Amino acid sequence: MTSRPMAKTSLKWSMVEENLSILDKFKLLTDLGFDGIELDSPNDLDQAQILAARDATGLAIPGVVNSAHWKTPLTDPDPAVREACVAASIEAMKQAKSYGAETMLLVPGVVNATTSYATAYDRAVEGIDRLLPHAEEIGISIALENVWNNFLLSPLEAAHLIDGFDNPRLGWYFDVGNVMRYGSPTDWIEALGSRIFRVDIKEYSLTKMNAEGPWKGFEVELGEGDIDWPGVNSALSKIGYNGWVSAEVPGGNRHRLADIKARLDRIVGL
Repeated sequence: MTSRPMAKTSLKWSMVEENLSILDKFKLLTDLGFDGIELDSPNDLDQAQILAARDATGLAIPGVVNSAHWKTPLTDPDPAVREACVAASIEAMKQAKSYGAETMLLVPGVVNATTSYATAYDRAVEGIDRLLPHAEEIGISIALENVWNNFLLSPLEAAHLIDGFDNPRLGWYFDVGNVMRYGSPTDWIEALGSRIFRVDIKEYSLTKMNAEGPWKGFEVELGEGDIDWPGVNSALSKIGYNGWVSAEVPGGNRHRLADIKARLDRIVGL
């Protein structure tokens, strides 16, 4: 690990849009200088090929992203849907462990017309409480992510939720770009502190948000929006973060991925 807070760089599997074998995708990312790749899980990728590619290239798999938490939220009104999320999460943690990963990214719930904020909180606590014994047994940490789910909109609230479990297997997957709509990344980093297990990198433009709407804020290249990346690095240093950052932006072919890596390297070095 380097002394900089954003010590190792990764990206999401879905961003690699070259028609290549699993091994050749891993080789491509290694050639471009990435340290790791995060896979969605549960997935139907050939596990033997994944492990062989990892071992042949040295490209790490630091974590997985739960592939079921939007379709079957942990806070859904239907108990069967919540059960499906728990089952998928357990499967994802087992798959993560088989990859040599350390974390599973989990969206803790969704507030909407059918699920009130208070109800979502109670169901999220119930669901996480069910998952943590499995996380302990499997040896995987659960990292909750801040997303546009109308839930856990304050870093103090997020910290309170985590602290209520007092379990080292539960922490936060901090998405820098996602908080720009309603808060400051540095405030979140300060409040969450050592609870931050992983960091997702997106860019965001407040100018585009104000002119064209919130989702348009993401339509800006890394380093060209309104995020204070030197401030983010400084805040991460202050909390002692020294770990993985993962790009989560529109992907593409080799040329596009090389551009993402170059932009990521500039951000990491600020």
